[in-house]
Amino acid sequence: MKEKRRLKKRYILRLVLAILGIVMTATAAIALKHYYRLEISNFEAKDGEPHSYNIYPGTSIDDVLAMMAEDYQIGSTQDMKLHARMMHFNYPEPGHYEFEPQLGNRELIERLKIGAQTPVNITWNNAIRTREQLAGKVSSYLMMDSVTLLQYLEDEAFLAQYGMNKETSRCLFIPNTYEVYWTITPEQLFDRMEKEFSAFWDLERRDKAEAKGLTPVEVMILASIIEGESNNKKELPIIASLYLNRVKKGMLLQACPTVIYAVGDFKLRRVLYSHLKTDSPYNTYMYRGLPPGPIRCPLPRSIDYVLNAPETNYLFMCADPSLNGTHIFSSSFTKHINAANEYHNMMDNL
Repeated sequence: MKEKRRLKKRYILRLVLAILGIVMTATAAIALKHYYRLEISNFEAKDGEPHSYNIYPGTSIDDVLAMMAEDYQIGSTQDMKLHARMMHFNYPEPGHYEFEPQLGNRELIERLKIGAQTPVNITWNNAIRTREQLAGKVSSYLMMDSVTLLQYLEDEAFLAQYGMNKETSRCLFIPNTYEVYWTITPEQLFDRMEKEFSAFWDLERRDKAEAKGLTPVEVMILASIIEGESNNKKELPIIASLYLNRVKKGMLLQACPTVIYAVGDFKLRRVLYSHLKTDSPYNTYMYRGLPPGPIRCPLPRSIDYVLNAPETNYLFMCADPSLNGTHIFSSSFTKHINAANEYHNMMDNL
């Protein structure tokens, strides 16, 4: 009997140990699984590439998971939600986020919880002519809408702090590529653009502008005009010199690009006499001096073309009658009229 009792106790002990072993193994497996999904990987990109998302205010965890499920194989949404509760995470901070091909729940939750965004690049070129176009282009990269940005571009009281008005506000937006956060506010955006403007307009450039009797904004207005006159980069410094000569003499600039801007038809290829009658402060055939604002967002190199324009005595220019994309420059009105007549005859016979 003693031997039977001893064997029975041994059997029970072995059974208890086996059960404990199974429980411990299962517990360890569960703990390992949670550790792996929390710290190493619960999200595996289907294509092995990083993926980006714009998270708007009010987006829930379920919304985020639904978006990411399009690009990632998710090990366990339930584990993700459990870890979110454990980390007191309810709603993500709005922003633009780029996630690696593999990430664990902790990294995802912590970034969304504190709003650790990935910056976005905003960019535009000199094809931007109007405030509406600028607002539409810039806002396409950001959470803000174009209507809101346009309101700031036209708010005289707001713009006064930057020394701008609604006609010159585009001057703050020098064409380039800038890194910003997707959630940047209009005020923050304008502050950033002012810093970029000030950095570009260093002491050397400001001295050159002053030497030509112009302000930085006036230089940019003139730069926007010469860009519309020719696609030939080699001609732009000469064209800048010509218009600087006209400004000094108080002459009408008579720049066709400003007439096109005044008409508002940017596909216009030939300015007719009827267009010259358009009553607008941008029509430099009708009003003396520079127009009140740029007719496009001028490129930095065009600004420098104006600042470094050579000394010439040119006052007139006309498209070369050979239609080779260049111009004939002259200081004599008679020579200019002869070239202009030849050009118009060529155009009429096309």
